[in-house]
Amino acid sequence: MTTPMTTLVRSETAGGVRTLTLDSPSNRNALSVRLLGELRESLDGALADPDVRVIVLTGAGPVFCSGADLKEQRAQREGEPGAAPVTGAFPEILSLIWDSPKPVICRLNGTARAGGLGLVTACDFAFAPLSATFAFSEVRLGVAPAMIAVTCLRRMEPRAAAEYFLTGEAFSAARAAEVGLLTRAVPEDELDATVARYADMLLRGGPEALAITKRLVREVPAMPVDEGLRRMAELSAERFTSKEGQEGIRAFMEKRPAAWIPPAPASGDAPR
Repeated sequence: MTTPMTTLVRSETAGGVRTLTLDSPSNRNALSVRLLGELRESLDGALADPDVRVIVLTGAGPVFCSGADLKEQRAQREGEPGAAPVTGAFPEILSLIWDSPKPVICRLNGTARAGGLGLVTACDFAFAPLSATFAFSEVRLGVAPAMIAVTCLRRMEPRAAAEYFLTGEAFSAARAAEVGLLTRAVPEDELDATVARYADMLLRGGPEALAITKRLVREVPAMPVDEGLRRMAELSAERFTSKEGQEGIRAFMEKRPAAWIPPAPASGDAPR
């Protein structure tokens, strides 16, 4: 009798929030080809589901993600039959998260290393317990933090990125927040409440408005001032006259929730 494979990425939905959990604690949620494949499918599903407004990425066990699956990497280098490609779906996953029109929150259940920090910095928000530690350990293995540099260098202060990329030194969650790797480091018993509070705030924003605002936060700083003012004036006028903008204004004036805010889950409802 064939034993069914264990799912490496669990998916649960409640109140418009889809939680994706890396569930391979035996290897510290390493980025194996199978885990990456399941994560890619789960992200595709969350992005395609109109009832999903916010995505939360987290992990099972004491470690959020230890980076690449080194056993698979070694098998690939040694040319073992059936060895999977080194990168798997990782670049596509980072791109999916970074470009997601839906806000993505990283809820770090613990420590992260190497490639795991690519996932952290691809997300719009990242919260970790103060007990977590971080390290770009690639140089100590004779490799480079190549792919994850694309997202990490867009979040971190340049001097700090150079320091930790080059030394491979482990650093604290408080320091990670200080240099831009995290949104915030909090006591462990406040982690879930912090994630829930941010998810609730995001659910109050219009879906179209959130997607547009994600883009402008990244694009406007690179625009010349005159061009930026012109384009943002056009965008502002467009949003005020949009269906979503009109609904938001009516809801505010009528002192009621906007139509896009999901109803609160009924007491006792289980996530699916």
